[in-house]
Amino acid sequence: MEFLGLEYLFASHQRVFWVYILSAFLIALVYMKFFPATLEEYKKRKIWSHKSALMDYKYFVVISFIKVTFILPLILSSKDVALWMTLFLHEQFGYIEALPLSKNAVVVLYTLTLFIVGDFTRYWLHRLLHTVPFLWKIHQVHHSAEVLNPLTFYRVHPIENILFGIRYAMSVGVITGIFIYLFGANIGLVQIVGANIFVFIFGLLGANLRHSHVPLRYGDTLEKIFISPYQHQLHHTIAYSHKNFGGALALWDWMFHTLHREKVRVNLEYGLKQKSPHETVTQMLLQPFYTRKKA
Repeated sequence: MEFLGLEYLFASHQRVFWVYILSAFLIALVYMKFFPATLEEYKKRKIWSHKSALMDYKYFVVISFIKVTFILPLILSSKDVALWMTLFLHEQFGYIEALPLSKNAVVVLYTLTLFIVGDFTRYWLHRLLHTVPFLWKIHQVHHSAEVLNPLTFYRVHPIENILFGIRYAMSVGVITGIFIYLFGANIGLVQIVGANIFVFIFGLLGANLRHSHVPLRYGDTLEKIFISPYQHQLHHTIAYSHKNFGGALALWDWMFHTLHREKVRVNLEYGLKQKSPHETVTQMLLQPFYTRKKA
């Protein structure tokens, strides 16, 4: 079951947690009721049976096996980073009395800080994946998808998985270490079914529609704060692949001039300038080291 990735359906920190999938499905149904052109797009392009979607399904099984067997046992632990950070602060500044904030205030502050710092570091790593040539070769595995579905989220090269794992361990570990140093044992998370409340809300409000053909917008004002599904869909087009790097928040794109918004179009073309060379999962895994022969 682990190797098939089916446990992801029951893990609230995973994008395809069944509650998030159900929520996205219901939002999509309502959207299609008012904008039937979206449903026609699904029928016309045969999204779910498209060869790119079929590759996503196969790749999801393989990458789940690789992550469980090879990546997770080796990845840096956020607990180790937190311990190192706490010891470092003690060595540099000595022991201090815990700051006089109530436990509830500390928990809310810690939860919010993790979410904001996590999203900020995700933005910059994602941007680096587009600007550093070798990293872009790795990230092209994700951008080679010619149609989008929730499992496209997992269409990620193992090297990219490692990089995001290190980012997670470092951001969570450093923030946790600082909070332990400042507030002692009072830290904790505001959670819903085991997930950070902000992650849960993000998932519940249609995060899976980001990798879909449902062009849901939030409007000009909100799209300066939050990345809408349509903004991420634009990120998967050739023209705007170097825009809209944000995870949940569009603030970073707005602040660092990578934000793009536009009116809805239902016939967006996704993928790379050159058609994907991937005919097999093996070719996807060899993507960073694959040089396409000139015609």
